[in-house]
Amino acid sequence: MHENRKGNVPYCNMSLVQSDQQPLVSVRIVTQQRRTWVWLALPYLPKLLPSVRSLPGVQWDAPQRVWQFPYDSEVYKAMKDILEYKVILDCQEADTQIAELEARAQSETAHQKEFRELDAWMRSQRYSPQTIKAYMDSLRVLARWFNPVRLQQVQAKDLIRFNNDYILAKGYSATYQNQMVNALKLYLKRFGDPQMDLDQIHRPRRAFRLPHVLSKQEVKRILDSLTNRKHRAMLSLIYACGLRRSEVLSLRPSDIQSDRGLLFVGNAKGAKDRVVPLSSKLLIQLREYYRDYRPKVFLFEGQGGGKYAPKSLQLVFRNALEQAGIRKPATLHWLRHSYATHLLESGTDIRYIQELLGHSSSRTTEIYTHVSNRQLQQIRSPFDDL
Repeated sequence: MHENRKGNVPYCNMSLVQSDQQPLVSVRIVTQQRRTWVWLALPYLPKLLPSVRSLPGVQWDAPQRVWQFPYDSEVYKAMKDILEYKVILDCQEADTQIAELEARAQSETAHQKEFRELDAWMRSQRYSPQTIKAYMDSLRVLARWFNPVRLQQVQAKDLIRFNNDYILAKGYSATYQNQMVNALKLYLKRFGDPQMDLDQIHRPRRAFRLPHVLSKQEVKRILDSLTNRKHRAMLSLIYACGLRRSEVLSLRPSDIQSDRGLLFVGNAKGAKDRVVPLSSKLLIQLREYYRDYRPKVFLFEGQGGGKYAPKSLQLVFRNALEQAGIRKPATLHWLRHSYATHLLESGTDIRYIQELLGHSSSRTTEIYTHVSNRQLQQIRSPFDDL
């Protein structure tokens, strides 16, 4: 046996094939460009060629000096049936690879069926589209990583290896890791009998990060830099009502309850509705905007109608930062953080702020106490006593 120039697949040298024995055919499984091929390396025997050429899809690969065909279980079986009494088939390693490929395919098929069912169940439970996409993407990553092992068979030690060799090795965040845990737990609860106690799935330690806040002066500079009435109305509404980006883009004209001075925020994060007070000063802006643009379905619509694009709104904010001369790496969510912090600094009870922001837990809202200047400015430094 020799190897070809590239050292990929052994092929038989005719000088090594005795006339009184069957020729040796080496079978190899090769994956190229996401396709699996069967390679047949055999000596040149004219009487064998018709049998080889009868295989569906077979073709000669001159550079590799092999006959090849795309893997198909039926064609692979037919190849063995045709050749096994005419040659000596060296296919033990290939058979092992085929068994692994078919196990992977069966596992992927089973997972895909369950993933479709889980997707449908989450939709029926009114999970947000963002959460559904995040969970399904996470489960597909997990299924590919552990394949052919089913997710129900994964153990705690396997997850530790996944965290070390995938999450940490690729530098993904603790938030992404938590998302993986949430998705896996939900999947195992729905398609049960896991090989581990779900309480054994540990979460990463959460980093304590303070929210980023703009000063009132910086917010004013941002809003004053906007000359487009729609852009100014959108950013003003985010700050004036502490809205998330998805919330402001989902608003409809009927959500503005001008007679009561309230804004209705429907189906927000966690499938919760809430109302927030609407500034009379902002209400004037919104009336002027509505008079000019006359939106039909959503309060803020794109040029061709329909909901205003999130990326476009982010671009509006970035341009406003540049025009205002603010060099901080601010995002739209900073306006929401600033709203909460400025309310706290003006003496608003934190329980009201929790309701206005739509937080389920007061612990989430309490983080703003760490960035409020009101209490910090009352603390006297011992340096002043020196």
